[in-house]
Amino acid sequence: MILAIDQGTTGTTCLVFDSGGELLTRAGREFEQHFPRPGWVEHDATEIWEVTQAVAGEALADVGARPGDVEAVGITNQRETVCVWDPATGEPLHRALVWQDRRTAARCDELREQGHEQLLRKRTGLVIDPYFSATKIEWLLANVEGLAERARRGRAVFGTVDSWISFKLTGEHVTEPSNASRTLLFDIHAGEWDDELLELFGVPRAALPEVRPSAGDFGRTRGDALHGHEVPVAGVAGDQQAALFGQACLEGGLGKNTYGTGSFVLLNAGSRAPEPPAGVLATVGWRIGERTVYALEASIFVTGAALQWLRDGLAIIAQASESEALASGLQSNEGVYFVPALTGLGSPHWDPYARGTLLGLTRGTGRAHLARAALEAIAYQTVDAVRAMEAAGEEPLHELRADGGASANAWLMQFQADVLGVPVVVPVVSETTALGAAGLAAVGAGVWTLDQVRGVWRADRAYEPGMGADERELLLAGWRAALARAGGWAKEVRNHSGAME
Repeated sequence: MILAIDQGTTGTTCLVFDSGGELLTRAGREFEQHFPRPGWVEHDATEIWEVTQAVAGEALADVGARPGDVEAVGITNQRETVCVWDPATGEPLHRALVWQDRRTAARCDELREQGHEQLLRKRTGLVIDPYFSATKIEWLLANVEGLAERARRGRAVFGTVDSWISFKLTGEHVTEPSNASRTLLFDIHAGEWDDELLELFGVPRAALPEVRPSAGDFGRTRGDALHGHEVPVAGVAGDQQAALFGQACLEGGLGKNTYGTGSFVLLNAGSRAPEPPAGVLATVGWRIGERTVYALEASIFVTGAALQWLRDGLAIIAQASESEALASGLQSNEGVYFVPALTGLGSPHWDPYARGTLLGLTRGTGRAHLARAALEAIAYQTVDAVRAMEAAGEEPLHELRADGGASANAWLMQFQADVLGVPVVVPVVSETTALGAAGLAAVGAGVWTLDQVRGVWRADRAYEPGMGADERELLLAGWRAALARAGGWAKEVRNHSGAME
């Protein structure tokens, strides 16, 4: 058996696969989201660990796994989120700053004004945005009393969530290139932490984890950490790179979209780091042995989270799955658009000041319109991402492989195929993020070859586009008009407030 730990933004799921890649069981649980100020998003790292440990135990118990039955553990995780802890005690020193957090937007403006964009883009493949980890670490060092001194003395360490979970499982402070490449501190060409970038953000190198290949040795779990199982942690990757691996996109030109809290379109770019096109990121996919695979990525911040907002914030649906029936009950969107910029806009717009916007409301607008608008927005944002990649000279996608929770929504998948104009294929195992983590662990432990990873992937359903070009363009034109109204809203309101004062 292989245990995959899928540590996400709103919860942790643990899945157990057999040696043929068949899913045996899964267990999951959500944890609390903290919003101390507008635009700030935090997690309790201790709660993340406790939930992870608990659901791992549930999954292993469900299949009757005894010590010795599990060959390896794979970890995949929400990326860019920063944890900080005392390496001696293992206790967090502040809540984790989540990838959605916008508190460093002004600092990112300063970095652009100071002319650092080109350097960071060239070394890391990323853009300057609060999304990434470096300004979060910089903020913690500047704002948590005594933390900078602790970090200099080796009494505080930082890591993305994979590093935190690995530490709690094995006691080792490690990470791997796909997660490291999301920090703005990692040179994706040299494959190591960059001293010039560390100096720019004031981050001590000793406070960062050791970078190891994505498949290989991350240490053995301590028995008390994993319910008596002492097992090698043998595969780690950020959630989107793990999904690319789990979708068997192992050759250049193959791409996928994971529909989760956000949505992430990745295209395998081969073994040479690509020049990142405007609005799109270049990132590390994984490293196996000495070979690094790169990817182009478009990161869309809020997709499934928009449905969670309809559920938890507005209480107009009881569960996200209701959206499918509500959307299909309407003949059209009736001019209602929702731009879910609840934490700004990611690729290809990169606007941290954009805010959520509902347009086209009338007295006849009801909850079905809002549910449909939220689903349509998921598809529109995916179109924006794919078109940005294609505009940069990439070969047009012939097929989009889809995974994540929302890939079970048949209405959304059909609408996605319609507005994208290419088939959307959903695999038999939709939990491809976890499958990718399991695959990396199996490769790292010598249980699978890459050919076996390819063989595990199987298509379940293909959605063929059925919408005419005129209707498609009309819908997308309405989306573009809505985007224009959402852009820069927080900055515009702040400027007006200053003028009033």
